[in-house]
Amino acid sequence: MTKSEIRQTLIGCAAQLKHVPSLEEFTKMSPVSHRQIVKHFGGYIGALRATGLELKSTIGRGHGVPMDKLFTDWAGIVQKLKKTPSMNEYNLLSQYSPYPLMRRFGTWRQVPHGLKKFAETHSLAEKWKRVLALVKGELTAKSEKGRPSIHAHVPPALLDRPFYGQPMWAWPLAYAPLNELGVIFLFGAMAWQLGFVVHKLQAEFPDCEAMRRVGEDRCQLVKIEFELESRNFLKHMHDPSKCDLIVCWRHNWPECPLEVLELKSLLPKLP
Repeated sequence: MTKSEIRQTLIGCAAQLKHVPSLEEFTKMSPVSHRQIVKHFGGYIGALRATGLELKSTIGRGHGVPMDKLFTDWAGIVQKLKKTPSMNEYNLLSQYSPYPLMRRFGTWRQVPHGLKKFAETHSLAEKWKRVLALVKGELTAKSEKGRPSIHAHVPPALLDRPFYGQPMWAWPLAYAPLNELGVIFLFGAMAWQLGFVVHKLQAEFPDCEAMRRVGEDRCQLVKIEFELESRNFLKHMHDPSKCDLIVCWRHNWPECPLEVLELKSLLPKLP
């Protein structure tokens, strides 16, 4: 279906139900699949915004709440506590469950970094600059805690010897990945902490199928493509409709229509 046809189908479903349908209701009522929605709109919230519709929040669970509302709610709690909230504090102070944010960013520890990036890319940074400054300070302190100092002098490279990535001696991979195989190995080392259990790896696209934790007692099958840089997905001319998630070392494709896990930014946050 075309983008326009999906938009008209969504409007028609809303008129028939007399309320804005959830993703589950919409895909059951129509021939439109979730992958088609992701391909054309980047996600269900994007489809709703393209039609002028908006899901009302379900208090306590937060299903279908737009990211800007989740961010505003979370930022208000940060402002009140003068620090980023723990999951328990968020449960007490927010009208939403923490699971919508965890579904978006992987684990609760990744939420501050993810929301900071969301604010910076959605024109919210100026309004919430004090909150973001506080978050940046916390993230910097955590990433530098226990990190060995790096010598200021950088000597010239020896051209007759191979290059390695940045040292990561606390992890099974000694150096930062310089190719896709390194990304696959590192993801394997991080998978359990990120909420994944791998089903299979394969040579053809997409590279991996895995079960992903999406709630306290729920998981879903996701199809994953590994790339050194997220933009390589575009260079390799992969079909976004046949993949759910890009796992990469460096995310350099801001307009990517798929969810991206950047291992480089996640690594410092994991124990």
